[in-house]
Amino acid sequence: MSAPQRKKVLLKVIILGDSGVGKTSLMNQYVNQRFSNQYKATIGADFLVKDVLVDDRIVTMQIWDTAGQERFQSLGVAFYRGADCCILVHDVNNHKSFENLESWRSEFLLQASPRDPENFPFVVLGNKIDLEEAKRQVTYKKAAAWCQFKRNIPYFETSAKEALNVEQAFLTAARNALQQETDVELYSDFPDPIRIDRDSSAVKESGCSC
Repeated sequence: MSAPQRKKVLLKVIILGDSGVGKTSLMNQYVNQRFSNQYKATIGADFLVKDVLVDDRIVTMQIWDTAGQERFQSLGVAFYRGADCCILVHDVNNHKSFENLESWRSEFLLQASPRDPENFPFVVLGNKIDLEEAKRQVTYKKAAAWCQFKRNIPYFETSAKEALNVEQAFLTAARNALQQETDVELYSDFPDPIRIDRDSSAVKESGCSC
């Protein structure tokens, strides 16, 4: 008797935050281990896929990078639905981007309409900690306090450029999404075989000789 087929898990992860906070750079660093100093605004939405092992389970993460510019925000709405986790990103050197986390979170919950909004898994990243300390506008303590107030959202300070805490942050997102077991999509490595019943009346009655 063959061993039971191992199920993969498909997780849809959305990255939100103001334009220029490093959403695309974080995704590219995590999936491709690449960083570029050239800034290019995301138009609409884009996604990358990565297979990871989380607590002995194979997880396929479909990571959606959405535009942070207001004129493209409406395009992102369609991509929110079906999300298993949301990563909110701000730039620790830009206080406004931190202030806007509240509206990004509220807008996501409104548009995605998750089954259990109170317990929906978020992760917050304070990015660009590789820049000089004198430029910092948001302290770790302040951001962590906001996350704690929002039902203990995990908080990581990251650098997409130097790959600091990037992998840990995405793994936490995947792990927390997996806890919402009933909402995530399971799929097999291979599709189920199609069975043909030779005695089926549909075949007998069709009379097809083609």
